Amino acid sequence: MRAHVPGAQGAALQAADASSQPGPEESKPEAAYHAFGCSIFPSSMAPAAERAGATLQREEWGDITYPVLFIQLNQLFSTPAGLEWRETARWIKFEEKVEDGGERWSVPHVPALPLHSLFQLRTCLQKGTVLLDLDAPNFKEIIDKALSRQPEEAELQPELRERLAALLLCQPRHQPTKSLLQLLVELGLSPCRGKAKSWSEPGAQLSKTPLKEQLRNRFKKKVPPGAEAAHIAVGEVEFLEKPFTAFIRLRQGVALGSLSEVALPSRFLFILLGPRAKAKAYHEVGRAMATLLTDEVFQRVAWQAEQREDLIAGMEAFLDELTVLPPGKWDPSARIPPPSCLPSPHRRTTVHQPDGQSHGNGDIAAAGDRAGQRRAHSREELERTGRLFGGLLQDIRRKARWYGSDFSDGLHPQCLSAVLYIYLATVTNAITFGGMLGDATANMQGVLESFLGTAFAGFVFCLFSGQPLTILSSTGPVLVFERLLFSFSQDYGLDYLEFRLWIGLWVAFFGVVLVATEASHLVRYFTRFTEEGFCALISLIFIYDSLKKMLSLADTFPINWQYRLDNVTSYSCICNLSSPGHSSTGNDTPLPSALAPWQPPAALAMLSRTQCLDQGGYLLGTSCQYVPDVTLFSFLLFGGTFLSCTVLKRFRSSHYFPVGVRKVVSDFAIILAILASCAVDAALGLETPKLLVPSELKPTNPARGWIIFPFGANPWWVCLVSTVPAVLVTILIFMDQQITAVILNRREYKLQKGAGFHLDLLCVSLLMVVTSVTGLPWYVSATVISLAHMESLRKESTTSAPGEHPKFLGIREQRLTGLAVFVLTGVSVFMAPVLKHIPMPVLYGVFLYMGVAALNSIQLTDRVRLLLMPAKHQPDLAYLRHVPLRRVHLFTIIQLLCLALLWVLKSTVAAIIFPVMLLALVGIRKGLERIFSLHDLSWLDSLLPETARKEADGKQSREQEESNSEESGLMPRRGPEINVSVN
Repeated sequence: MRAHVPGAQGAALQAADASSQPGPEESKPEAAYHAFGCSIFPSSMAPAAERAGATLQREEWGDITYPVLFIQLNQLFSTPAGLEWRETARWIKFEEKVEDGGERWSVPHVPALPLHSLFQLRTCLQKGTVLLDLDAPNFKEIIDKALSRQPEEAELQPELRERLAALLLCQPRHQPTKSLLQLLVELGLSPCRGKAKSWSEPGAQLSKTPLKEQLRNRFKKKVPPGAEAAHIAVGEVEFLEKPFTAFIRLRQGVALGSLSEVALPSRFLFILLGPRAKAKAYHEVGRAMATLLTDEVFQRVAWQAEQREDLIAGMEAFLDELTVLPPGKWDPSARIPPPSCLPSPHRRTTVHQPDGQSHGNGDIAAAGDRAGQRRAHSREELERTGRLFGGLLQDIRRKARWYGSDFSDGLHPQCLSAVLYIYLATVTNAITFGGMLGDATANMQGVLESFLGTAFAGFVFCLFSGQPLTILSSTGPVLVFERLLFSFSQDYGLDYLEFRLWIGLWVAFFGVVLVATEASHLVRYFTRFTEEGFCALISLIFIYDSLKKMLSLADTFPINWQYRLDNVTSYSCICNLSSPGHSSTGNDTPLPSALAPWQPPAALAMLSRTQCLDQGGYLLGTSCQYVPDVTLFSFLLFGGTFLSCTVLKRFRSSHYFPVGVRKVVSDFAIILAILASCAVDAALGLETPKLLVPSELKPTNPARGWIIFPFGANPWWVCLVSTVPAVLVTILIFMDQQITAVILNRREYKLQKGAGFHLDLLCVSLLMVVTSVTGLPWYVSATVISLAHMESLRKESTTSAPGEHPKFLGIREQRLTGLAVFVLTGVSVFMAPVLKHIPMPVLYGVFLYMGVAALNSIQLTDRVRLLLMPAKHQPDLAYLRHVPLRRVHLFTIIQLLCLALLWVLKSTVAAIIFPVMLLALVGIRKGLERIFSLHDLSWLDSLLPETARKEADGKQSREQEESNSEESGLMPRRGPEINVSVN
């Protein structure tokens, strides 16, 4: 059989003749009661397991952090020149082996061990030498003390000790990690070389100082800072009749010269030497020791152990977590790839209560547990103070201490990539929504107003807000309301901008009232159901608008469907002037002197299309309507940009090029994709639509000014009537702003500087006053662009062990990127000569990428894919393990229906109630508790505050009842226990 070890690697163990006798301190019946994690029959844990639990609970996991161990396995080989130590394997998190031939390291993999090797290792720890906190300055003294402190029954003769010491002090041959250039140089110098050159001849003594090969070893980049080394030496020698074993922990890390492949201070040593004919067994025991030392739980036991029994207890606890794999159901020679995520060692050592819950769908025990966890980690930003502006003051205090670092933390090359990416996205968004606003409001608000408003509002918000990573922009819901407001004003003869001013002032007032009354604490009711519905809507708007803009190119640049290549000789197009006596006086480009009004059509064909039309002529011929296939090429740019962004962004996890190159390419993926597409467009020279920004600072509509006065154009009662639409806009702004804020402040982003829900809402409310007075668009948090901003500022660990995925460290929280983006947006008016070279299809491709990326970041998308997948092909998602598939599909369909309803409301005359529908999502989510059990909702969504509080309180009451029953001597209601030994 095969036993799976759920340690730090989850190593797989092969049970080969796994018969092991109980130790002398335990009888066979007692051996049958070694504890597993889940017990059935009543029994106490074995003393060793109890001691392991006590060792692990001496301190909290967060109190002391131990160095990462680099573990090296050296094996003794017999060569014609004598005995030689060779490095055969190494570990940090996962195992790497030297392949046959000694030229190459294997890929990192989960170690697979014979189960018998673990039992042999336990015997070694029981009967061999164990030295804890040994003081020794060098390797020779370590070996001398290990040989002189053997147990009496295993003590060696003096001459054997001398031979053994001389053997252990020989220089091992390492297998350094070399660059491609080094390998090519060696290949050129020794083209016929069959094997790697040894660092030293067999029998050479260990160097007291690191060798130059150690210092130049490229593998050191993979070793985390502060790491220490553990050395394992195994082999067979002819002069020993019984095995010699020693486990040594040094009190202080000691540099042992050239013993290790990488120059690191050494902390642990394990030695196993014995008689011949058992080399394979010794090698497997050494691998078992290395696997134990890579396990974070056993590693802490090894650091804290005070005597031999502590180590054995830690190993027993390790064995208690084995998972058996049948030997004939998988290939033992297969290398298990490292998993994408590993279980937390803290969770592994947490003592869980027996699981008494049933598998029924109505069981809510798990929901209570999860609710209790969420309640324990509730956001302090959303706690009510009970005072006017109390939440706002707390936000200001919380963010004030980070204000200086918000600027210094932005001085990083990654921020440059984020600035360029978000700047182009913001400019494209400003042009797109500015054009739509111009069409909807008769240019009362146009592209220039969109540019100036975006720059001003975004800059102020990034300077003073609580979450400066938020990007303000015009959004689809706000655009819908602007269109309805303009139509209403036109129908009833009202001045649009003055009416809009009063609505904006009332919205600002209502917003300040919401801040004063700490209404932002209501965002606790925005569960995943509401967040995903809104995020999906905004993402689909981005995708829809980008595709709609591309399809409209077919109208601007029509395709000549009647064009036939065979008829090319009959195609012609000439300029036909409206009057024979027309002269070219009004034309900026003078006509050739040879032309006269009475010239034949062949001469008139020399005029360009622009010249012909400027002179009042018209085009005549069968090919005048021919247009190069700009539309097709624009779609190629559009799709190419989208695919380039997707591929380059994933380049970080590619297998090509060094990690530094992959990281730079991934960070600058969007910019590289845009530059590549612009280069292709410039090389072909087709007249694709380009990015055009306003070049003059004047209102788009000459009939309006830069300041809107509150009285004069409309009746006096408009200021009072405007409170009704202002309430709807307030709901829209509150929901749009706060849902985006909740999404950006999710715990999975690991933000360290806290949120500022009240402060953000205040900034948006005050900006409503300025934008309303100046007739600029209204701005609120843009979900998709803000998510793209967050994604472009992801921090990951720079060093990772082989096989270990880079760890997500959080987001680079700062204000500089947002400030730089909006400053560049403001000066874009003066950058028109440069920006005009960027094709619009390229920017629409970036829009499509942002929409798709945001859509893929929500769980709803995964559950929609499940609707189209057969059950056997569905991924192993956590909620699928706990919620029946039909309930998952029902929850998904309800979400899709709500999303469809939001889309219909946004696109029809009923859009006036769109803000109310956003608020209704919270009520729909509350109603789902009548359809789904709390257990299901705790996995598919998150529980509402009252429900979570009730479940957490109920769980606490149940625990209190059990505690009281145990104190009163009553039997608690839990299943029986059983302790079964792996022996």
